[in-house]
Amino acid sequence: MRKKVPSTTALQIFEAAARHNNFSRAAVELSLTEGAVSRQIARLESLINCQLFDRAGSRIQLNSVGEHYADQVREILERLDRDTQYISGMHKKNSHLNIAALPTFSSRWLIPRLSRFKKRHPEITLNIAARTDPFILSGSGFDAAVHFEDPAWAGMNISVLFQERLIPVCHPALLSNGNIPEQLNVLPLIHRRQNPDAWYRYAQESGVVIDNPARGPRYDLHEMAIAAALNGQGVALLPRMYIENELNSGVLVSPWLASDTLSKTFCLITPPGPETHDMALRAFQSWLQTEVTINN
Repeated sequence: MRKKVPSTTALQIFEAAARHNNFSRAAVELSLTEGAVSRQIARLESLINCQLFDRAGSRIQLNSVGEHYADQVREILERLDRDTQYISGMHKKNSHLNIAALPTFSSRWLIPRLSRFKKRHPEITLNIAARTDPFILSGSGFDAAVHFEDPAWAGMNISVLFQERLIPVCHPALLSNGNIPEQLNVLPLIHRRQNPDAWYRYAQESGVVIDNPARGPRYDLHEMAIAAALNGQGVALLPRMYIENELNSGVLVSPWLASDTLSKTFCLITPPGPETHDMALRAFQSWLQTEVTINN
């Protein structure tokens, strides 16, 4: 049975007409006549046997079916554009790896070290995308993920990298000459939205009195919490691995004890099988393990 696959020309014209909700404006954008746009839309509607626009005289209005189809078409065209540009940038002698990683880990730990990987493996290009939550690796388009240990990765190959441990940090201007532990009870506390009870757990573990561990602003990413701490907005519980430079330079200080229990396990997640057969992925895994060993 022949598949009902519209031409890319028809899809591009429909997407423009749907976005403008006007054939004339779509025609101007695409350097076509309004009649050409109208004919392409009519052919598309005939192919799918469904009206995408409601018509009243010379006026058109995208209907609910058209809105749904427009969202799908827009996503397809954007992905096709990305994939085409990606393929056009590939060299037949080079290997490409698509890695999913946590956003702050990527910007603060992984990317600053990639020059060493590139020096060792100039034939491999790493493409890195941010993923904050675990996902199904198979069929995702990613070759591997660097993420927290999680039951969602069941069935995948899991290589433990290191433990993420949290320490309280703040801008030095926030501290007074008084009792340092007691100042946690009065300073604003910065939270990550995904870990809302972190300060409560830290208070229990350290024995530091914090009357209201839920007070203070909440941010989605560690990168946001770092920015807030750097701007003197309060004390943040942050992984030390992300802020070594700031601590060494003194723009952030940590006069409090680090947590022993507030930690997560970082892992490299690769597709299932007895071993990773892809040479590029094996090279990345070996380099990553070396970097972890050097920095621990």
